[in-house]
Amino acid sequence: MAFYDALTDFIFVEDEPQISDVIFLPGGLWGEIALRAARLYHSGYAPLLIPSGKHSILTEEQPTASSPPEYAGKHYDTEADFLSSVLLDQGVPASAILMERKATFTYENAILSRKLTDQIGLTVKKGILCCQAYHARRALMYYQCLYPDTTFFVCPAVTRGISRENWLSFPSSIDLVLGEVERCGGQFHEILKEYRK
Repeated sequence: MAFYDALTDFIFVEDEPQISDVIFLPGGLWGEIALRAARLYHSGYAPLLIPSGKHSILTEEQPTASSPPEYAGKHYDTEADFLSSVLLDQGVPASAILMERKATFTYENAILSRKLTDQIGLTVKKGILCCQAYHARRALMYYQCLYPDTTFFVCPAVTRGISRENWLSFPSSIDLVLGEVERCGGQFHEILKEYRK
């Protein structure tokens, strides 16, 4: 089905990683993105990581597949703290982690990460984006808006069991993926009009 392939290719962006200045983690309740980011860090792809996100979370609310037993039932003040905890547990040194703890939605993840990199004088020529696989296109679009001169490499992680191969298999994953298609139009409507000014 051509339309299915087009939607899949649009939403499930994925690149081979390349040496970059920073790895961005745009928030969320899913430890897989931090696990993927830690592997990339240890493979030498970037010296810094920026986990972003404000909302307080209880990891017991996460599916077992997304939260190793050692995180179950623990409280973290922010999503950034949770993601950082996973990174630290994977051997990433604290000195490599720059937390952004104020963002409440994906666009703010990008906005406030940009403010952070500007504040520390970090020019991001190349960046890796570790996000949920079905969230990849929208996350990339936001970060590209805030970092227009940066080349991004999207290195997502499968969360909730939703991948490019199986998203059409379940009503819940169809809803989530097509919801992302809608948001890419609806949420970018005003952003793109601002860029025309």
